[in-house]
Amino acid sequence: MTKEEIVEKINLFLIDEFEVDEDEIEPEANLKEALDLDSLDFVDLVVAVESNFGVKLVGEDFINVHTLQNFYDLIEAKLA
Repeated sequence: MTKEEIVEKINLFLIDEFEVDEDEIEPEANLKEALDLDSLDFVDLVVAVESNFGVKLVGEDFINVHTLQNFYDLIEAKLA
């Protein structure tokens, strides 16, 4: 899966499942603040990643994830 496909797939489930406004999805956006995700949303995000990409995420994976770009990079690394 290419980086572009990963980004597109993540953006689609953020829009569809988390009702994130498409205009707010930018790589430098703060994942928690700009996308208005609370702690329960992060649990749902982990489930969405597992179902869409087949990879498991744990809390430690999110230590250095502050922006949407960090999140894209995390998923790309997990798929590698």
